[in-house]
Amino acid sequence: MIVTQDVSLNYGSRKLFEEVNIKFVPGNCYGVIGANGAGKSTFLKILSGELQTSKGEVHIDNSINLSVLKQDHFEFNEENVLETVIMGHRRLMEVRKAKDELYSKGELSEEEGIKAAELEMEFANLNGWEAEAEAATLLNGLGLGEQELSKTVRELKDSQKVKVLLAQALFGQPDVLLLDEPTNHLDFQSIRWLENFLLDFDNTVIVVSHDRHFLNKVCTHMVDIDYGKVNVSVGNYDFWKESSTLARNLLANENKKNEQKAKELESFIRRFSANAAKSKQATSRKKQLEKLTLEDIPQSTRKYPHIVFEPERESRDILLEVSNLSKQINGETILNDLSFEIQKGERVLFLSENELAQSVLFDILMKKFETDQGSFRWGVTTSQSYLPVDSSSYFEEKKISLIDWLRQYSNDQSENFIRSFLGKMLFSGEETLKHANVLSGGEKVRCMLSKIMLEKTNVLLLDNPTNHLDLESITSLNRNLTKFPGTLLFSTHDQEFASSLATRIIEITADGIIDHQMSYKDYIKMKDEEKL
Repeated sequence: MIVTQDVSLNYGSRKLFEEVNIKFVPGNCYGVIGANGAGKSTFLKILSGELQTSKGEVHIDNSINLSVLKQDHFEFNEENVLETVIMGHRRLMEVRKAKDELYSKGELSEEEGIKAAELEMEFANLNGWEAEAEAATLLNGLGLGEQELSKTVRELKDSQKVKVLLAQALFGQPDVLLLDEPTNHLDFQSIRWLENFLLDFDNTVIVVSHDRHFLNKVCTHMVDIDYGKVNVSVGNYDFWKESSTLARNLLANENKKNEQKAKELESFIRRFSANAAKSKQATSRKKQLEKLTLEDIPQSTRKYPHIVFEPERESRDILLEVSNLSKQINGETILNDLSFEIQKGERVLFLSENELAQSVLFDILMKKFETDQGSFRWGVTTSQSYLPVDSSSYFEEKKISLIDWLRQYSNDQSENFIRSFLGKMLFSGEETLKHANVLSGGEKVRCMLSKIMLEKTNVLLLDNPTNHLDLESITSLNRNLTKFPGTLLFSTHDQEFASSLATRIIEITADGIIDHQMSYKDYIKMKDEEKL
């Protein structure tokens, strides 16, 4: 069990949260939520002991095996993949090292022999003899094959390194799991495997995630960081959202009633305070008015950007024709003989085991890359906007304000219009004067979405658009895209996003494509049936 006692954290004069008192109980999965900058990752670092509190304490029994998902993808570059996973069980590694050091001495003394026997017993109790098999099972569940197990971490793709670090965190049945954005860069199959793993996990899980489907599937409790407080409620994300919205609305309605009541009392007092016949009643109303209070509704750190995509014109039926398109990068075949057509109004989700494939395809379609062979043709009535998975090139060396950055893409050049537009996307006041080259990942995405809204195109290409966004921005983006009258080509790791939007799924494989004319839910159902 982890217990926080009066935990507070300040950065200078800014209070992230204060007087946090929570018991994290075994058998529960706690989803940590809050706006960007609210302190979710910071809170996990406090629980892990990586960060000191400004006040209060975190109590964790010394016997507890606490496991943290590492964020440095290069830390274990020189290590073997299986060995890296086993490193997740610190005590097992200590026992194995001590055992190996003893045996390296050759002949053992009686005392050393007793020590070796104790270590062997502890090693067996920690399932040391099954460690490699357990590590291989975890990696296999996350989609790494036998051929990857003997490699060093350096030899893996970035998406595979993420899986190795996740397997490391899960290894050895830890008592407490601290996971910060564990679904980032995972494919859908790996996310579903992780969901099932956590559903069967009997100990404590504390997880930060922006994936609404994931939070709904695995969480028994929500840990909400807002208003400078950290509050725990029972239930998954949807239950928390509905109940918190209801509570806030009830409070607002109660205040509205009290405000109306106060106006009626004040009116009565004004009319009859000088009337001798009504003076007693007026005095009584004054006492009622004094007792009447309005509850303060605290200002939430959550903000919802106003995202609206409105095409300037409609397109004709055939939007895009792709014929025998292939592309190699550094000698590796990324796209191989791709052929397909896109029709007006379709919402096509592109999937691939090689995450680079979707990005390369989108870059080619937007003429950022040349093809090695094959061709594509956009319909003459189409207009396209593109959100790449990495938009940093749009901001590098841009030592200009956000106002001037967005003005580049606007027909209306007036500062009032640009400021108003930025305000809708949660940039206000001095934030609009920020230099474009110092923006955070989430701020860059919101700027790119602003650019796309101004372009008013009828085709959107969005490559993992939810990356870096908080739940509120994802919700706003998701909600508007369901209403978008144009055509959408996209990739995503967010299952809720995929489920609510995709009308067709194109899998990019080593041999070409597999075209699924179905929703994401039907696609997942089909994949599950294939496993049976």
